[in-house]
Amino acid sequence: MLIKRPSDIPASEITPRSVYLRRREFLQTAAAAGVGAALGGASLLSAPAVRAGEPIPDVRPSRLSTDETLTGREDITSYNNFYELGTDKRDPKRNADQLETRPWPVVVEGECEAPGVIGIEDILRDFPQEERIYRLRCVEAWAMVVPWVGFPLVNLLTRFKPTSKAKYVAFETLYDPEMLPGQRRGIMDWPYREGLRMDEAMHPLTILATGLYGEILPNQNGAPLRLVVPWKYGFKSIKSIVRIRFTEDQPSATWNMMQPSEYGFYANVNPEVDHPRWSQKSHRMIGAGLFARKRPTLKFNGYGEQVASLYDGMDLAEFY
Repeated sequence: MLIKRPSDIPASEITPRSVYLRRREFLQTAAAAGVGAALGGASLLSAPAVRAGEPIPDVRPSRLSTDETLTGREDITSYNNFYELGTDKRDPKRNADQLETRPWPVVVEGECEAPGVIGIEDILRDFPQEERIYRLRCVEAWAMVVPWVGFPLVNLLTRFKPTSKAKYVAFETLYDPEMLPGQRRGIMDWPYREGLRMDEAMHPLTILATGLYGEILPNQNGAPLRLVVPWKYGFKSIKSIVRIRFTEDQPSATWNMMQPSEYGFYANVNPEVDHPRWSQKSHRMIGAGLFARKRPTLKFNGYGEQVASLYDGMDLAEFY
């Protein structure tokens, strides 16, 4: 998505080394803690490490996939919004090798009976991976069709036994300016945060992606674990997740906090509600060329039959 980008950042806003060392402490704490009782004592490193580009075994196709033409691998992996690796669309690929994705503990906490920590290797081992071919829309007038590999988010969430007080799910991305050069600039209140309502998080269309094109997820696409919610704009699909929290109150969301008049908490694709600086009524497909004919934007990105009932009675111009 195209969002206002400052050209000059004062040195005073660059994150000090003492702050980014916090990740090292987090990794040590998480590794020492192991996993919660709900995970049966599994180790954070109980499976062999894998790297971006390696095949994911036993991937099964999903009946929820679209039959649209896929966006090319080069476009998917070279034209990215991942401000932690840089604000230019080409920066994430250029800086991708700076991100270390093993080990990768994910903390799950909040309003649940079995909080704990789980490692990415255990996630890959414990949750059957499937291919989901989804349209992904950005707030600007462009879109991709991506062959994600992942699993329904609900499968992970239920393992930690959320309580009746859990009304939302909050997500937090990695904070480590040593590895993520974009975080050395004060363009956002790092770390990146997002959230979903509980029924959205539990919907079968919502997945945690671990790969694309049948292979381990490239760093520039949000490795090793990113959210994919296909009926919402792309900025909801938080990357490089390290923390998941069940909350009773609506959680903070980065772009909603920064520019609430432009980026709503729900961020449902809706051609009837224009962004203040551009129209949402049509879009182009990445890779089709600058002069390709635009396509009409469908409400809920074309997934209305599956998800419209989640918003019955809501004014989607108010809850945008």
